[in-house]
Amino acid sequence: MSTRREFLANAAGLAGVCFVGCNLLGPRAAHAEARRTVKVGGKRLKVIDVHAHAAVAETLELAGLSLGQGIWRPELVASSVDQRIAAMDAQGIDMECLSINMFWDRTEREVATKICQIQNEQLAELCAKHPDRFVAYASVALQYPELAADQLEQGVKKYNLRGAAIGGSCAGKELSDPAFHPFWAKAEALGVPVFIHPQPTGAPSELKPRLQGNGYLENVIGNPLETTIALSHLIFEGSLDRFPRLKIIAAHGGGFLPSYMGRSDHGCLTLPERCKGGAFGPIKKKPSEYLKQLYYDTMVFTAEGLRHLAAEVGASQLVLGTDSPYPWIKTGVDHILSTPGLSDADKAAILQGTAAKLLGVTT
Repeated sequence: MSTRREFLANAAGLAGVCFVGCNLLGPRAAHAEARRTVKVGGKRLKVIDVHAHAAVAETLELAGLSLGQGIWRPELVASSVDQRIAAMDAQGIDMECLSINMFWDRTEREVATKICQIQNEQLAELCAKHPDRFVAYASVALQYPELAADQLEQGVKKYNLRGAAIGGSCAGKELSDPAFHPFWAKAEALGVPVFIHPQPTGAPSELKPRLQGNGYLENVIGNPLETTIALSHLIFEGSLDRFPRLKIIAAHGGGFLPSYMGRSDHGCLTLPERCKGGAFGPIKKKPSEYLKQLYYDTMVFTAEGLRHLAAEVGASQLVLGTDSPYPWIKTGVDHILSTPGLSDADKAAILQGTAAKLLGVTT
C-alpha cells in the first residue's frame, strides 16, 4: 500500500473532495441560470439539504479501492465545486450537508483512522472555503466505537463538522449492539445529529441473491430495508430509551418503517413476550411513539408519500434530502412546496428551520 505522499503524487488532480456524480449535471456554462430563491408565505428561506454526497478520492486507495469499482465509477467523480453549486442554484438549494458513504467499516484500525482523518480534514477545508454553501458530517470508524466517539468529538470541536454519517449496520453488527454505546453516548452528549445512510455492504447477506436482476433492487429495496431494520433494532433493543436525546436523521424517509409502523405496535400486542425489550428491560413506549423522536429526509418521491410520512411522524421531524448529486430527484424543493396538507409553517420548517437547528446553521 502506498503512502499518502506517494498517492498524492500519483493522483494528479484527484486529491481533495470530489463530488460524486457531478458530471451528470453537465459543465457550468458561462450563461448559467441565476440562483433560484425560495419563498414561503412571502418570506425568503435558506433551503438546507441534509442528504448530499461527496468523496475524497485519496482515501479510496487507502482502503484498497479505486475509481472504477462499485459505486465509485470514474464517470461519477468530478472535481468542480462550480458544477455542484450551479446545480444547487438551479434547484433553489442554498446549503448542502455533505456526507461520505462508509466504505472503511472492515478496514484495520490504523487505515480506518487515516481515512477518517483525511476525509474530515478535506471536508472541513471545503466547508471553510464555502461556508454559506456547505457544511458536513464527520466520517467515523464505527467498528472501533471508542475511536469513533473521539473522531466525532474532534470533528465537531476541531473541524466544525455538524455530526456524523454512518451506515445502517457496521461490520456485521446492528447499531443497537451495546458495543456501539460509547459512540451513541458521545453523540448525545455533544447534541449533534447522526445521519444514518445504508451502505452497499449493509443488506442482509441472505437477501443479496434475491436482490439481483432487473430493477436495481439492491438499492431500490435494499437501501430502505437496511434503514428499516436499523431503526427497528434501535427501538426494540432499548437504545432510544438509553439515549433519549439522540438526534438521528434517517435517509430515504426512514425506509419502510413509517409506512407500516402499525404492524410493529400490533406485533407487541399479539406476542408481548417478543417485545420484552433488550438489555435494559421493556421499552418504555409504544413502538410507533419512538418515530416522533427521530428525523427523516423527504426522499419519498410522491406528494402522497410525503403527506403520509408527515402524518405518521409529524412535519416537525422532516428535513429536505435529495441524495445529490445522484439523479434520484432534482425537484426536491418543489416536492415539498406542492404537497397538499402541509402548512406554510410546515414547509418552512422542512426546507429550513428543522435542519438549521439540527446542524447549527444560522439563517
